[in-house]
Amino acid sequence: MTRTKIEWCDYTINPVKGKCPMGCSYCYARRMYDRFKWNPEIRWYPPAFDLLDKLKKPSRIFVGSTMELFHPSLPENWMEYNLGIAKKYPQHTFIFLTKCPENLHRWSPFPANAYVGVSVTNQGQYEKAIFYLKDVEAKVKFLSFEPLLERIPLHFADYICEDVRGINLVIIGQQTPPSKKTEPKAEWIKEIVEACDEAGIPVFLKDNLISPSLLNANTTDWAFGRLHHNWHRIRQDFPE
Repeated sequence: MTRTKIEWCDYTINPVKGKCPMGCSYCYARRMYDRFKWNPEIRWYPPAFDLLDKLKKPSRIFVGSTMELFHPSLPENWMEYNLGIAKKYPQHTFIFLTKCPENLHRWSPFPANAYVGVSVTNQGQYEKAIFYLKDVEAKVKFLSFEPLLERIPLHFADYICEDVRGINLVIIGQQTPPSKKTEPKAEWIKEIVEACDEAGIPVFLKDNLISPSLLNANTTDWAFGRLHHNWHRIRQDFPE
């Protein structure tokens, strides 16, 4: 378990070691495995949970920050163990994030202290996430638009985003490390945020969205009014 700089959680736990089989081109973890010549073999590592007994303050814990835990190649008993840990420590919030939403139903309903999210970088992944999440039982279901690589228009009906009803949180961020080449356009962010506001969905914006180009002359008024709570703190809302 490690203290993390990820703004929407306090700690990360990686009970599965190795090079993630998803092979996403933007994955920072795969780059680190290549750079430092770490062991790429996918293996179970339960000692990752050892420090939980010493963690007294209720915390948000991201499980599997470097691995796709819901990949079909991973043994089912690994996820059973992860969810058993969440039930054992109800004072903490355990956050699970996947690019394989088609496999979430196998573990539904999730523990009451679990956040269950789907990573979305493009329109196809968004449609897939919405389709599969509607059948998942979890206290908090969320979409993580990170990295936001293209415009993703949400479906509107009477100015309310019907297809995200049942979603309790939306996270938006850009690719790591931030780069001018991969920076999302302010208009893309604006469209998602306004859809969430209309539907009453909390929005958590990563700190890496603060940049001069995202706060240009055409969007400054909107950006500081809708993206920020004030001039010093970017908008980072959570479900109640």
